[in-house]
Amino acid sequence: MTLYQPANSTMNPTNPINSNRPGATVDPVLRDGLLKRAADRKLPCAIAFDVAELLGISPDEVGRAADLLELRLVKCQLGLFGYRPKKSIVKPAASVSPELEKAILAGLIDDRLPCKTTWKIAKRLGIQKMKVSAACDAMGIKIRPCQLGAF
Repeated sequence: MTLYQPANSTMNPTNPINSNRPGATVDPVLRDGLLKRAADRKLPCAIAFDVAELLGISPDEVGRAADLLELRLVKCQLGLFGYRPKKSIVKPAASVSPELEKAILAGLIDDRLPCKTTWKIAKRLGIQKMKVSAACDAMGIKIRPCQLGAF
């Protein structure tokens, strides 16, 4: 599926178009799927992932499409952004188990834990994603990059 198409041009699928590029458009199926699910131009993280899975595309592609459509990503599943009144709802964990700490430290890239790795750790340990982000907060570790490209 071609997701981003500059006006009057064809896209090389191995060289994605920058979402900031003038004239870039979103595939109609993806556009319609996002617009139907976004309330007040806000797209929850979980819905973005559902759309990616449904269409068989990467979350990053959905994030770029949301950006092009000027949809605001909200309700990060890690609790890091998109909540009111404060942006973030994650709080530092009171304690971090040795097993979780070891998994986080093993997953670091340039002293940061990728969002995707955070999800994998939660699944492997059978804990909620926000518990991993709370542990990272307690350990002073930033979670980046976001799978949707939000940060």
